[in-house]
Order: sequence, then structure tokens, then C-alpha cells
Amino acid sequence: MTASEMVGTDITHAFLLVTPTGLLPITYANVNYLLIGNLSVGSIPGVIIRSKISAKFPARPLKGFVAILIILSGIKLL
Repeated sequence: MTASEMVGTDITHAFLLVTPTGLLPITYANVNYLLIGNLSVGSIPGVIIRSKISAKFPARPLKGFVAILIILSGIKLL
């Protein structure tokens, strides 16, 4: 998998996980709209910048970096 395919897959995976999770609190009227706005303002430029950088970055170090992030996220959940 190329670096750009990996980033695209990661973005798609995040979208599919975050959308239902984000919509669930709306059904319970427990929504922090300020937080949603802040996350959106930060995430949209982040996706654009990340996709541009990943096209120029070597695939092997990028894969290692993403693997480390996933491992650290898993450890944090324990």
C-alpha cells in the first residue's frame, strides 16, 4: 500500500467510526456544539495538510509512525 493510499484509508476509517459515534449524543440531547466546532476547525485543515505531506513522504517511515500511534492508542485504552 502506498503512503497516500494508507492516509486515505485512515481518513475513511476515521470517518466511518466517528460519524455514528458523533451522531449518537444528538439522540440524547447531550451535545457540546463548541467542542464539535473546535474539532472541525482543527481536523479539516489537518486532513488537507496530512494528505499533501503523505504524497511527498516516504512510505516506510510513515507506516512505522502510524503503527506506533496505533500501538500507543491501544496501550492508552488499557
